[in-house]
Amino acid sequence: MKTKNLTRNAKGGGFWAAAAVGAGAVAAFLAMRNRRPAYDFFGKTVVITGGSRGLGLVLARRFAAEGAKIAICARDADELKRAENDLNARGAEVFQSVCDVRNQNEVDEFIENVCSYYGQIDVLVNNAGVIQVGPLEVQTKEDFEDALAVHFGGPYHTMSAVAPKMRERGEGKIVNISSIGGKISVPHLAPYCASKFALVGLSTAMRVELAKDNIDVTTVCPGLMRTGSHINAIFKGKNQQEFAWFSIANGFPLASISAESAAKEIVEACRKGEAEKIVSIQAELAAKMNALFPELVAEISGLINQVLPSKGGIGEAHATGLESTSFASPSFLTALVDKESYQNNELKQGETL
Repeated sequence: MKTKNLTRNAKGGGFWAAAAVGAGAVAAFLAMRNRRPAYDFFGKTVVITGGSRGLGLVLARRFAAEGAKIAICARDADELKRAENDLNARGAEVFQSVCDVRNQNEVDEFIENVCSYYGQIDVLVNNAGVIQVGPLEVQTKEDFEDALAVHFGGPYHTMSAVAPKMRERGEGKIVNISSIGGKISVPHLAPYCASKFALVGLSTAMRVELAKDNIDVTTVCPGLMRTGSHINAIFKGKNQQEFAWFSIANGFPLASISAESAAKEIVEACRKGEAEKIVSIQAELAAKMNALFPELVAEISGLINQVLPSKGGIGEAHATGLESTSFASPSFLTALVDKESYQNNELKQGETL
């Protein structure tokens, strides 16, 4: 009996010794990272996909305020020109070009042109996105393929083009803008969530693989943000009802944060080279709840789904938010997020809500 107790104590002591060593290693690693000098964006070249409006434009403003040189791309030439004028008025140096991130050839050409213009790329922010809102019954294979092409294919293309250049220089920073929808499935956003989950996987894999080359890859998962992009989102089924709940949720102060606050957190996460940044307290709580009680969160999401609009309306057809307005939205309930549409280049010249 005494021998058994000694053996048991020895095993227990071994466990705690291993735990202590592990804790010490973690503490040493964190201390070492904290001693790294703060990354200075002044004079650095920052590439932002989807940088012509919404969060991408707000991020461009934020990096520019830090003295960075900005390169933005998007699919709409007029939007890009307005964004360039906006950034120039703030004293920023800007390179802009039309580029569809779904197309590897266009991405390669854009990256080469940025390098020719600025000399090198220090920071890559994969922000380009699409969102299709509606019940699963009206979401098509093409909706899923397009979401994956933008949210997974786009970052894969840009990272494939930029990583070798960063590897040659021995440093670089990459930020992939996913979503809390890349950690928790949100009703009526199936293509969006599926593709954002894929981006989280790609981004975390890239971080592991590129760490040896001194390239930091940060995965960002924002919650609801007041960017103004709701008017350019795609709505299906009963599009007016879908747009109403979507815009009201995005505009509700207790559920969402401003694009400026989100951009500030994202830039700081990039500066520190954080592995993951969940933006907003609400999103952090949701992620923790899902990690601890996944069945409960799934049940709650299922209940929410039951009160959202059913199929019908325009069915599988697409309508933008601007084409889906009603008495409910825009209204005083969406005033905060509607204001951002004007401020963040979401509206074309002459358009109003």
